[in-house]
Amino acid sequence: MKEQRQEPKKPTLLHALIPILFMIAALFIGIARYGADPHIPLFLSSFVAAIVALSLGYKWKTLEEGMIRGISLALQAVIILVIIGTIIGSWLAGGIVPTMIFYGLDILSPTYFLFAACMISCLVAVASGNAWTAAGTIGIALMGIGEGLGVNIAMVAGAVISGIYFGDKVSPLSETTNLAPGVAGAELFEHIKHMLFTTVPALVIALSIYLVMGFWVSGDGNSISQVAQLQNNLNQQFLITPWLLIVPGIIIAMMIMKIPAIPALSIGSLMGIFCSIVVQGVPVGDSIAALFYGYSADTSNEILNNLLNNGGIEAMMYTVSLLVIALSFGGILEIAGFFTVIVESLMKLAKSTGSLISTTVMTSVTANVVGCEQYLSIIIPARMYAGEYKKRRLKMKNLSRTVEDAGTMTSPLVPWNTCGAFMFATLGVSAFTYAPYAFLPLLSPLMAILYGYTGFTIEYEDDLGAETDLGTEAKSEKPPKKQKDVL
Repeated sequence: MKEQRQEPKKPTLLHALIPILFMIAALFIGIARYGADPHIPLFLSSFVAAIVALSLGYKWKTLEEGMIRGISLALQAVIILVIIGTIIGSWLAGGIVPTMIFYGLDILSPTYFLFAACMISCLVAVASGNAWTAAGTIGIALMGIGEGLGVNIAMVAGAVISGIYFGDKVSPLSETTNLAPGVAGAELFEHIKHMLFTTVPALVIALSIYLVMGFWVSGDGNSISQVAQLQNNLNQQFLITPWLLIVPGIIIAMMIMKIPAIPALSIGSLMGIFCSIVVQGVPVGDSIAALFYGYSADTSNEILNNLLNNGGIEAMMYTVSLLVIALSFGGILEIAGFFTVIVESLMKLAKSTGSLISTTVMTSVTANVVGCEQYLSIIIPARMYAGEYKKRRLKMKNLSRTVEDAGTMTSPLVPWNTCGAFMFATLGVSAFTYAPYAFLPLLSPLMAILYGYTGFTIEYEDDLGAETDLGTEAKSEKPPKKQKDVL
């Protein structure tokens, strides 16, 4: 007699919300009340999610497979993160980052720095098509320049992130820019053109705010004498030469040529070691040590010490461990069907075009918070809502734009998301700290919702769709009756 295999029960909305509400409470209490890092609250949340899934009849082996699958989503990100650690260490030891800071202090002023930082980050990210590459190269230099000028580093990080995520979002070289239309069923360049309607106005507003902020941002670095002293200290510590700027130029050129990030960044790390040994005269052993332990300096200038003591693989382990725990949690939620149940419940609220787009935004943001991975914030809503968008005769580029406005853009605002964790490891500022100043990621989902309710740039498959609601009832949910459909 064959043993019947019992299928696990489908989770209810209550089942799905238990681990999520626990996670929110644990993170709030742990971080706000006790100043703890997010690792343990997320670990406990994974434990709670597993208990709920087991109570529904899921086998531990199945949950374990989900955790491993979730972690595997970020393996490429982990490798890149480790390589970025070696780049920071070797570029500091090789004098590359100090050179970028030195010349940046010459051409940038505190008044216009936030505006300029955002614009420069935009250009580099558009060219490279990768927010992480831009953060690990020009982002590091801009953080150093900002600190040297005395600008609030949280504001600097916010401006840098606004710039690099604009570039990452609209560049045809970007992975997410290709992923969103691919999953939603839209054409790439139609998708990019459609995104400009939400992204460009959001960027203009963000740049205007940074420009205004520049007139009241002040700090010790505003003193010309202190900036000169910092440059003098850099000159004493390193051989400063514009020839060193060739190295980041080569990395950006490789990205434009579509050379994959891992080999391109690895080459950048090797070039940093070469500069450390040959240009700066650092012993081979110390140069190699900088790859793992980072660069270490002990000078009389505290600002310089903050700039130079950074990098290395070791510094990235905090972030790597956070990613492993967070993605284990997201893997359990996905394989146990908790995500699906929540999305199905949200769909009951989407009665109009505006509410459908708002629900898509909410789902993408939730996937970033709970799923802890940027790709999930694009893939899950694009898969779940594609049928509904088609049913309402909305063009699929509306869906692909919305998941980018909400998914791609809010990912660096979540500290335990792969993007938020990476930016913390690279720029040295927590998402909790820079989020209030990352105006573009904050504005983009709001623009998507605004357009959804007003109908501005919302495109339909035919003229009939234009007659549907712009925030009331969605009349296009049922196909129009033909003249002969009398019975």
